[in-house]
Amino acid sequence: MSLSGILLGLINIIIVVIILLLIGAIGKWILGMLGFGPPNEVERLYLALVALIALYLLVALLFGLPTVHIIHGEAASVPHLAATPSIMAPER
Repeated sequence: MSLSGILLGLINIIIVVIILLLIGAIGKWILGMLGFGPPNEVERLYLALVALIALYLLVALLFGLPTVHIIHGEAASVPHLAATPSIMAPER
């Protein structure tokens, strides 16, 4: 794996962690506005879950393990779109 691939993977991991922490902060803020904030144990559990996700992504990056892809870059990975011609795909 090239250095640029590892750097891009680390940037992706950082983005995922920031998004997860932002979701947790927004949830805590909304619950605080409603008058019942989450207990400290729940906050620690959420941070531990975010850390485990980040660790899994890092191990998957270093060892080439498969990860869950929410957004696919290629139409060929979706069976009903594989036969559909795309204006973005180069001609073969």
